[in-house]
Amino acid sequence: MRIDKKKNAHICASRLEKKYPDAVCSLDYETDPWKLLVMSRLSAQCTDARVNIVSKPLFEAFPDVYAMAKADTADIEKIIFPCGLYKTKARDISRMCNQLIENYGGKVPDTMEDLLSLSGVGRKIANLILGDVFGKGGIVADTHCIRISNRLGLADSTNQVIVERELDALIPKENQSDFCHRLVLFGRDICSARSPRCEECFLRDICPEIKKAK
Repeated sequence: MRIDKKKNAHICASRLEKKYPDAVCSLDYETDPWKLLVMSRLSAQCTDARVNIVSKPLFEAFPDVYAMAKADTADIEKIIFPCGLYKTKARDISRMCNQLIENYGGKVPDTMEDLLSLSGVGRKIANLILGDVFGKGGIVADTHCIRISNRLGLADSTNQVIVERELDALIPKENQSDFCHRLVLFGRDICSARSPRCEECFLRDICPEIKKAK
């Protein structure tokens, strides 16, 4: 079955915007780029809801990049323990903060290359920062994004970098951040991994998986 990816991507983006017009990042980073960077690292294998809870005492204890850079990693570990992988995350966050001070004057950089130079930062986090903070666009190829874009026929791989590139070619830069946030809501609300609500889906007419099952 031949799929017009460009056309379907446009339909998906339009309908997702209509369904979830106010979709925003689910991490409560209070428009602070540094907080989003830290919270993004905490979110690995952890829900955003838990990260939001844990981050409150974390930022109360260490309110800025300088305070966290000076902190003993053991003190960071105690606070972020509920997020899991706390030793690795505390180490990365400590190194990241020191790198920001040493290399970028305490500011979060605005290029992919510079963001990837920070400890614990991969393309997923870098794209989130570039899109949400700097408005440069960026496909956040997380679990929801990869699974749903493949299901809808917009991507043909489970490789994060390949999916990122495929969607980057289909979704305009200025819409990429919102598109990815809406995919997350869509994945939680309708197109879940275990029990997708296909009968209620507003994309069922263009979904190749549904058409295949008929």
